Amino acid sequence: MKHVLQGIDVSNWQGSVNWTGHAEAGVAFAFAKATEGGDYVDKWFARNWNGMRESWIVSGAYHFARPKGDPIAQARHFLATIRSAGGLRRGDLVALDLEDADGLRPEQVARYARRWCHHVERHGHVRPFIYTYFSFANGGNCAGLAEYPLWVAGPEHPRGRPLVPRPWRDWTIHQYANSPIDRNVFHGTRKELTKLGFHPR
Repeated sequence: MKHVLQGIDVSNWQGSVNWTGHAEAGVAFAFAKATEGGDYVDKWFARNWNGMRESWIVSGAYHFARPKGDPIAQARHFLATIRSAGGLRRGDLVALDLEDADGLRPEQVARYARRWCHHVERHGHVRPFIYTYFSFANGGNCAGLAEYPLWVAGPEHPRGRPLVPRPWRDWTIHQYANSPIDRNVFHGTRKELTKLGFHPR
């Protein structure tokens, strides 16, 4: 039996999160929304970031993509928000939430995402996960992103058996439930997961 880690993801919609309770219930990793677009900051992010840390949960931060905006400005905004909440530590995870085209064509969305990811990788020293849906990715919005680990939303599929959209061959995290809270699964150990995270240069 392959090792499986349970995770959750949260945003301001959840309000105050009981991280100790989640850790005791077996949650091993989590993502909290940090930013959206070029200037929005989730008001609960700093509290969530520190709460995950204190509960020894592998900590992740995500940015909600607004592809109409400037990807570099959005990437800088995201990294600055994490810095002001205490910064990245070894093994921390980051993700780009790519699910809204903002009215753009797929190739424009994909170009935005590639530029955002390259900036975060170069300046944050961490390779982002791409959070997306099968139909959105399969429509071409994720072209050129296969080198980034896939975090796929597929609550309509059994846990750990999501459909994998192109350009990926495999999934890394499956969001398999979204009520009452978003639940995720990672096939592997804590060490394997943190290897995909931040590593100081």
